[in-house]
Amino acid sequence: MEVKLQEAKDSIRDVIDFPKKGIVFKDITTMLKDEKHLATLVDTLYNQYKDKGITKVVGLESRGFILGTVLAYRLGAGFVPVRKPGKLPSPTYSEKYSLEYGEDEIFIHQDALDSNDVVLLHDDLLATGGTAKASINLLNKFNLKNVYVNFLIELDFLKGREKLDTYYDVDSVFHF
Repeated sequence: MEVKLQEAKDSIRDVIDFPKKGIVFKDITTMLKDEKHLATLVDTLYNQYKDKGITKVVGLESRGFILGTVLAYRLGAGFVPVRKPGKLPSPTYSEKYSLEYGEDEIFIHQDALDSNDVVLLHDDLLATGGTAKASINLLNKFNLKNVYVNFLIELDFLKGREKLDTYYDVDSVFHF
């Protein structure tokens, strides 16, 4: 890993027992507040995807919106949010997924994408893979030309990548 990326990774703060006991939360705000780290991340992601023909960046609520919108701008692509229940005003597709203690659901507008789109799905974290898998299932409803999947952070020990469709190119900037 190049020095600038390593410095950005080192600036990520661990918050013990957040949002609940036993969890070590990876707080990216300490990294994002530093303009050099932010520029390094955006430049790294832009360089990785600039020649892929991306037409839309799909960001997952809510931290996937942070770099997703900036990346969409840099790539000359549109931005499409995947939201939680009750947040999108027009007809949507939805996908349910399992949590530790129950179920959740995510939504995307039915007119957000079409079969001519090449999509970069972006989120800040790949942990157990539930949200990412549900998001990919949502994207599959559009019969897209191609999908790339990117995470800022992957928690390798949780093996979330194993839940994802191996058909897609999946990449993470940082591994813990």
